[in-house]
Amino acid sequence: VQLQASGGGLVQTGDSLRLSCAASGRTFSSYDMGWFRQAPGKEREFVAAIRTSGGSTYYADSVKDRFTISRDNGKTAVYLQMNSLKAEDTAVYYCASSRTIIVSSIRNPDAYSSWGQGTQVTVSS
Repeated sequence: VQLQASGGGLVQTGDSLRLSCAASGRTFSSYDMGWFRQAPGKEREFVAAIRTSGGSTYYADSVKDRFTISRDNGKTAVYLQMNSLKAEDTAVYYCASSRTIIVSSIRNPDAYSSWGQGTQVTVSS
């Protein structure tokens, strides 16, 4: 599956932003999906993930209660609603996919086989 992330931009602290990730391929519903981010000089880190049916979601502690991941299998897309943005949320955000990731690896970027090109989110304080 090929992925393309969009929706990034420059916002202020406390603002909201919604990222989208469009996927190609008719088997999108068979893929677990994740969002990761990478700030300058830092390693790529897990943000959120969602299972194939959308029934299970996972979040990094740093974004829990502020970010919401969702998916629309009919539109072959996954979304990341980001509320109450903070300066430390500034990063390039990537969507990623893989088939059947075991729970213990859901936060590991190495478990994902396909990646989008990334979209920049900048939060000014």
